[in-house]
Amino acid sequence: MAPARLAPDLRSIDARDRPSRNDSLTAQLSTVIGGPVGDHALIGRVRFWTPLRVMFAFTVIFLALGWSTKAACIQQTGDGDGGLMLDWNNGRQYVAMCYSDTVPLYGAERLNEGAFPYKKSWTESTPDGGTETRYMEYPVLSGLYQYASMQIGNVWDHLPLPGAMSVVVYFNVVAIGLSLGWLITVWASSRLAGRRVWDAALVAVSPLVIVHMFTNFDALATAFAATGLLAWARRKPVLAGILLGLGGAAKLYPLLLLGPIVVLCLRIDPMRRQPAARAGLRLRDVDSLDSARTWLRETPARTHLFAMRPLGSATLTVVAAVGTWAAVNLPIAALYPQGWREFFRLNTTRHADPDSIYNVITSFTGWTGFDGPIGHGEPPTILNTVSLLAFVTACAGIAYLALTAPRRPRLTQLCFLVVAAFLLTNKVWSPQYSLWLVPLAVLALPHRRILLAWMTIDALVWVPRMYYYLGEDNKGLPEQWFTGTVVLRDLAVLALCALIVYEILRPQHDVVRRDFVDDPAGGVLDRALDPLLPWLPEFLRPRQATISARPVSVLN
Repeated sequence: MAPARLAPDLRSIDARDRPSRNDSLTAQLSTVIGGPVGDHALIGRVRFWTPLRVMFAFTVIFLALGWSTKAACIQQTGDGDGGLMLDWNNGRQYVAMCYSDTVPLYGAERLNEGAFPYKKSWTESTPDGGTETRYMEYPVLSGLYQYASMQIGNVWDHLPLPGAMSVVVYFNVVAIGLSLGWLITVWASSRLAGRRVWDAALVAVSPLVIVHMFTNFDALATAFAATGLLAWARRKPVLAGILLGLGGAAKLYPLLLLGPIVVLCLRIDPMRRQPAARAGLRLRDVDSLDSARTWLRETPARTHLFAMRPLGSATLTVVAAVGTWAAVNLPIAALYPQGWREFFRLNTTRHADPDSIYNVITSFTGWTGFDGPIGHGEPPTILNTVSLLAFVTACAGIAYLALTAPRRPRLTQLCFLVVAAFLLTNKVWSPQYSLWLVPLAVLALPHRRILLAWMTIDALVWVPRMYYYLGEDNKGLPEQWFTGTVVLRDLAVLALCALIVYEILRPQHDVVRRDFVDDPAGGVLDRALDPLLPWLPEFLRPRQATISARPVSVLN
């Protein structure tokens, strides 16, 4: 029998990474669907099950698992008066490990009253017997998202649709929005991964998605952070700044990504004047309405020329981010200043979080903290200062590493280090904050076994946390069981940081940079020349590599 005729189009994306052939873990898992890809397979020719659609399918499955882990906390029961109430009896939220901030915040933030965040205030009793006035405690975009979800839930309740308690409908509306946010995060991560598109599958199937996707509202920030980095990678600095600014209005951490962008642009910028950037009418020459119109008409071209310079792109991104953050925050700050300040007030007066390294030390040693015993509402001034100085010191060390490494680090490597430093040194590490690290870790250090080990450890911290909150009187766990697992998680994150630093100092071990790839997420940084930076002091200039830059085999 004659062989089948060859396809008319034999193009293949042979540069794409094939984890089923070069990663033992993926190779073993691939036997479920027929084994590794063939030697002569045409890569990138599947019509429907493209890598992105496969990852979306995985994401939906893991999001469904994540919703199921919280479902026990939205079960309804009778209240004894013919009405309904949530079944949180006997510490169900801890025993079933289904706790989510979304559920209690619906009433605690007065969303059940239809109140507008930051405008509505209420009085709460304090532990010392006093009272205090409270407002919505979340950043503006997160607060508005909660308000919008409440309004959508109210519309659902008034339509002839299957009904439930308003808090249950609200939780499901919030969950749908967060799911879309994580799907966007997976999409952006796959685009940022370049030829290693399958690395983003770890974002989709992370154990942290099952445990923490619906614990709080952090998927909003991860979506803005990932798309902001994608816009930067596609050399759209203004759009990148807008997206990072929106992320900063939802959670703080997307704004931290501006630091690595600036430092890396500082490293490659030749610091020479570019006369072309002054093309067109100068601002000082505007002396009439016609000249002003001409100047405005030339602004896009002038901005484009400015963005061609690395520090110009970084400046545009920072300005756009700050401007966007201000545009979102200023209206609320002007109309409801007390409500807007609540987030900052609460974070200033907040003591060490149970997950923080400071509380871990207290747990094992009995240490009373830097400030000693202080009353409710009094800020832990020394703790705040130490935490800030520790983070600034870590950032200075990361900047030094970025400037002196033998080869310019990749953007996502520095982004991971900065966010990890923030979490490790901060007095607050809420459990869902670990989601911030997932896309950055996958892009910075695509070693599947290592990342899965860290994600699993981090996800399992939830178990002793819940049983610690249950209390020993209710057959819960002692505090040290919980803080002990926190130590393991912190050590795992530190190990990831150490591996990333190792690959920065020895770039020949970086699997992303094989086959002449530089920085898929770098944007203007990608394939840019690495000048000697004569304008910097000697101790801040790049070091020459002391070993061969020939790629070597690294086990994924």
